[in-house]
Amino acid sequence: MAGMIESTIKTSPLGRWYIELVDTMKDTEEPIVCLDVFEYADKVEALGKEYGEAVEVIWASDEGVTPEQINEVRMQMNAYEAEQEAKRNGEANMPDGTPNFDGTPDFTA
Repeated sequence: MAGMIESTIKTSPLGRWYIELVDTMKDTEEPIVCLDVFEYADKVEALGKEYGEAVEVIWASDEGVTPEQINEVRMQMNAYEAEQEAKRNGEANMPDGTPNFDGTPDFTA
C-alpha cells in the first residue's frame, strides 16, 4: 500500500521556516518537524521505506508563510535534488561546481 505524506511549510514566531511532516496513513503519529531540506529528505526516505518506497508527497503552506519562504524551500529542494542526481551519476562536480565528495573524505593521507 502506498503512503501519503503531507508536507506543510510553516513559519516560527521568529520568521524562520520549517517543514512539518505528517504520515496521513497513521492517525496517532505526531507531526515530524524538519528544520532544513537535508533533514526533510532523510525523514521522507525513512517514512518511504515503510511503504516500499511508494510514497506520495502533498505540499501545502501555512497561513503567514511568505512567498519568499516558499521560494527558499523550493530553491533548496532543487539544489538538493541536483546534488543527489550528480552523486547517482558519479559526476566529479556538483551542479554548483564544488567537488563531489561521495562518501566520507579520507583525511589520513
